[in-house]
Amino acid sequence: MRLLVTGAAGFIGSHFVRHWVREHPDDNVVALDALTYAGTETNLADVSERITFVHADIADAGQVLREHDIEVIVNFAAESHNSLAILDPGRFFRTNVLGTQALLEAARQSGVGRFHHISTCEVYGDLALDAEQAFTEESPYRPRTPYNASKAGADHAVRAYHETFGLPVTITNCANNYGSHQFPEKVLPLFTTHALDRRPLPVYASKDNRREWIHALDHVRAIEAVLDRGRIGETYHVGTGDEASVGQIANLVLEELGLPASLQREVPDRPGHDRRYLLDSTKIRRELGWKPLVGFETGMRETVRWYADNRDWWEPLRDRSPVTEGVWTG
Repeated sequence: MRLLVTGAAGFIGSHFVRHWVREHPDDNVVALDALTYAGTETNLADVSERITFVHADIADAGQVLREHDIEVIVNFAAESHNSLAILDPGRFFRTNVLGTQALLEAARQSGVGRFHHISTCEVYGDLALDAEQAFTEESPYRPRTPYNASKAGADHAVRAYHETFGLPVTITNCANNYGSHQFPEKVLPLFTTHALDRRPLPVYASKDNRREWIHALDHVRAIEAVLDRGRIGETYHVGTGDEASVGQIANLVLEELGLPASLQREVPDRPGHDRRYLLDSTKIRRELGWKPLVGFETGMRETVRWYADNRDWWEPLRDRSPVTEGVWTG
């Protein structure tokens, strides 16, 4: 199989590439990435000789599809940081909506056999902290932030290309990911890297807001299952049921590193801050036999230790983030 993986040098995309070349050694993988501030080729260093890397924007991927006779596209490419989307919303709509549409059109023109799109739980808006229900694949889209809205727009474009042009698509909406090689602006590596340098952990005022968490390795295994056995035109939720608040994550990090809870510092909530996300993942478990394998606390603690042991990976990246949490004016 000849795959194009977009956003391949990012956090989840690089996990997918490493997993795929390990599990499917006979496939040809083309890894495409624009190498914005959050993408780095070092994420692919250990598989660089087994892939073809292309430095390009997804909006310019048509030539890549033709040159490499691509059969399957797995689209991870996205601007994904909610806080940055508040400061610079335009870049999110350009990449996540217009970029995805350009990639869809290139896929249609090239006649690819599958276009798999990576979405997020955040397109549905949020749930009350005491809500008993979870989001299903039939839940209405109610995005509340520029990032959420840009991802919702991309999902609509993917479905439109399937319904209008017959492009063979699948979509996965996933819970919050964690794991190694995540850019240090996101909450778990942010807290961990701050703690390692004895810097205050910036904890939002609404520290009881909750997220559902999944290890990136379980996520990419779910995508693999959808590519192998998923039904064309369908959406699958990828979740674990494991919920934790930002306050609990901060406490876990500090406990694992043997540091005091007094390192936490409250910062103002970002505008449009969602309260809670939770996905009903019954469909992918029932139809495709997928289930998560990494336990929440074990995976979280192992990830904290990875950052503690890999300062040479994250330290050069930390100052590249354009966001200071709690400062919401551009």
